Amino acid sequence: MLKTPLPFPSRCRWQAAWLLSILLVCASQTPPALAGTPASLVSPPSLTPPTGLSPPPAPGSTANKGSTAGKRSTASPGSTAGLGSTATPSPLDTERTLANGLRIVVHEDHRAPTAVVQVWYRVGSVDESDGHSGLAHVLEHMMFKGTPKVPVGRFSKIIARAGGKDNAFTGQDHTAYFEQIHRDQLALALTMEADRMVNLSFRDSDFASEIKVVMEERHLRTDDQPKALVEEQLMATALVSNPYRRPIIGWLDDLQHMTADDARSWYRTWYAPNNAILVVAGDVQPEQVFRLAQKTFGPLKPHPLPQRRPQQEPEQLGARRIAVRATAGQPYLAIAWPGPALRDVEHDWEPFALELLAGVLAGGDTGRFGEHLVHGDQVAVTADAGFEDIRRGPGIFSVEGTPAPGVTAEALERSLLAQIHDIQQHGVSEGELKRVKAQVISEQIYGHDSTFFQAMQIGTFDALGLPWREADRVPVRLQQITAEQVRQVAQRYLIPEHANLAVLEPLPVGKASAPTPAGETGAAVPAAVPAEDHHAH
Repeated sequence: MLKTPLPFPSRCRWQAAWLLSILLVCASQTPPALAGTPASLVSPPSLTPPTGLSPPPAPGSTANKGSTAGKRSTASPGSTAGLGSTATPSPLDTERTLANGLRIVVHEDHRAPTAVVQVWYRVGSVDESDGHSGLAHVLEHMMFKGTPKVPVGRFSKIIARAGGKDNAFTGQDHTAYFEQIHRDQLALALTMEADRMVNLSFRDSDFASEIKVVMEERHLRTDDQPKALVEEQLMATALVSNPYRRPIIGWLDDLQHMTADDARSWYRTWYAPNNAILVVAGDVQPEQVFRLAQKTFGPLKPHPLPQRRPQQEPEQLGARRIAVRATAGQPYLAIAWPGPALRDVEHDWEPFALELLAGVLAGGDTGRFGEHLVHGDQVAVTADAGFEDIRRGPGIFSVEGTPAPGVTAEALERSLLAQIHDIQQHGVSEGELKRVKAQVISEQIYGHDSTFFQAMQIGTFDALGLPWREADRVPVRLQQITAEQVRQVAQRYLIPEHANLAVLEPLPVGKASAPTPAGETGAAVPAAVPAEDHHAH
């Protein structure tokens, strides 16, 4: 099982796309024939790894090194046009909505004879309630447990026998399922996705075994990973009322008490065509996709969805600090501040300024953290920054770092905050900002080498209620941000009373892990201010 941790700087906003693109490179080997499976579902075309599906740059390779889903891709495939030019929606993008409410978006990319199918459900961990954390993610697992037409364990095997790959991922705001296939197998993928949208049927015994898998995943990816524990505890501290405070994978106690009926209820409540988006990208024709979608998804009935209530986070009235004691080789610290989420690409400017601020701080070796803390003063082994803003809930700006040998976490904290304070007082130079813009925007452009990336961008925007065509305006909006605006957001949002800090206090092997509430460590709060889980089923 693979997991993308919570939104912290080292997780760029599109890291999920990059990692999933790697997972999705089509295998040249064909599994043995499946007994009892109709030949029409499994006859694979000749398929070689597609040249048009190379992954976007690895996270951390350019300016802003971090978030759940990350650098927004913003140019036409293969474009290397000037960064300041006005972007327009691609003529190869087409959309339609079926009578039952299913939205369909088709993006044509004819560089390879492949197609990417993604079904996005507008439901994630944010829709869970206290005591039921992890439900969205558990149901994602159960979606592979079969229907009357496709028995348990067959879904992925049928896709593989057809020469493709499939997987799924759960985020705070959405859950998505996908296949990468040869274009001739598009009908197969749509048929199977439509089937499990309404016909999922799993036994209590299937749930009992799978919930153990999820709990083991939590142990491996969170409980046994000190940094993941710090990030989880920090989010639970930084947010008081917003559901983002709960981990996507769920609290262990909630998982232990979850039942099969809980998962079935979640499925019946949220899985419906009027709560889904179908994104198809690749070597396809829109009318062909629409015909197949009408045939496979069109007969499905919509149903009323729960009314979502606003969950506004109350204003933070003072800094918060916790210590997390866990078995680890060295200390680590992370600081998070609440910030604005992107709501309107054309009129919002603060999210873009904060994204560039993260790039100024953590733009590789030339960023301020790299230049001054890692290579200059050598107080950090790693130091990073990132901003998470494409989400339903509040944005989160965060910095993190691992102290160099002999350097305390408190000393590194002072150094990180000193770099932020310098920007608040003196701003950034035009040359520095120009370099960061070039890094951030070029990384977004290069991301379009991946068809999967393009589909991810469409699905992410649409699932969050943002017009997906406006993604093409993002590089223009970034280019319009001034050095003074970067300074203003640093002054407005990265303030002492809104800081949330978590420090990893290493324990020797064999000691139990535990978070320590603010005040127990005796450490002072800073007086001034000087960042989706997916699986191989």
